Amino acid sequence: MKHRIVVLGAGYAGAYVAGNLARRLSPADTEITVVNAAPDFVQRVRLHQLAVGQKIGAPQLADVFAGTGIRLRLARVTAVDPESQVVAMADAHGGGELGYDTLVYALGSHGDLDAVPGTAEHAFDVATRPSALRLRERLDGLGRQGEGGRVVVVGDGLTGIETATEIAESRRGLSVTLIARSELGTPLSAGARDHLRRACDRLGVTVLEHTTVEAVEATRVLCADGTALASDATVWTAGFAVAPIAAAGGLEVTENGRIVVDRTMRSLSHPNVYAVGDSVHAIGDNGRPLPMSCGSAGYTGVQAIEAIIGRLTDRKVPNTKLVYTYNNISLGRRDAILQMVDNEGKAKPKHMGGRKAARIKTVLVTLSGWAAAHPTLGMPKRKRRLAATADASTAKAVA
Repeated sequence: MKHRIVVLGAGYAGAYVAGNLARRLSPADTEITVVNAAPDFVQRVRLHQLAVGQKIGAPQLADVFAGTGIRLRLARVTAVDPESQVVAMADAHGGGELGYDTLVYALGSHGDLDAVPGTAEHAFDVATRPSALRLRERLDGLGRQGEGGRVVVVGDGLTGIETATEIAESRRGLSVTLIARSELGTPLSAGARDHLRRACDRLGVTVLEHTTVEAVEATRVLCADGTALASDATVWTAGFAVAPIAAAGGLEVTENGRIVVDRTMRSLSHPNVYAVGDSVHAIGDNGRPLPMSCGSAGYTGVQAIEAIIGRLTDRKVPNTKLVYTYNNISLGRRDAILQMVDNEGKAKPKHMGGRKAARIKTVLVTLSGWAAAHPTLGMPKRKRRLAATADASTAKAVA
């Protein structure tokens, strides 16, 4: 019986992990299945570009995994039972269950649309491809109405800044307001904050600092100070959340539902479960939790790959890098900020801004998407046999 590896989610982390496990483990001993709700690979870090009408590729997962031996199951994960080692799924045919010996949990995160009243009903987000397309349709509608459409972006994290500046640059006829809970660009150095302010001024983005949103209505955003902002399209980027599936299944999680793991991305409560990407609460080399980001997805994915292969083939498990060294924020297509951070996650004094930073951002985003969409290329590793093949369900999976 082959050792069954099931990967939940085919985003940046999940697709990369699945592809590299398929490349490096012998198919004589292993069977790898990827479960994903959508049939295509979503370049999530570019969804704000998709929302304004730019063409963003979405490779079909069937093509991504072609020739790898990976089984693709298009279904929505509804539950995980780590005691029985079973995943429950729902699809167009009713769904079913899938057993595993090793599970890789990579279901990622979504926009936190339950944060304040009215957000789920009236706000848009750019955390999924369908939601980004809905926002694009709304922006298109505002454009057809002529000048004066009002867009309010709530949240001044990286996603909020990128979304507000992208809309302002691409949809010149719209009025864009960015709501910041504290000072705009608080995590950045003084020079980078100045650059960000100049970019917002140049693009015509109105910034409201030290502002808290208490409710979202169909045509208004209500703030804690009593201000009511008229809005034809409210975009919510103030926080992300993970699905409650891991917590409901009994896996040890943090208060916000992220799976608690050891240094090798293995669940502390269920050692044949690994977590990667936004779903994991991983402590970086600086002793601090890694933030939800594409970069973190890559590092946690590499560590999980090495840990799974090491344990299944009875080899030493190396500690790969778990670092977070910079923030790269696009400000439209021709401007960006590259902000390096120190070991404590604080901004270093110097930053890079302008077209060069924008080119670097483009290269990094392109490479990240390419690596996830071509997960079996670039790693000339021979396929390794498992340490024990007579009983694949115990082949060092929990050693």
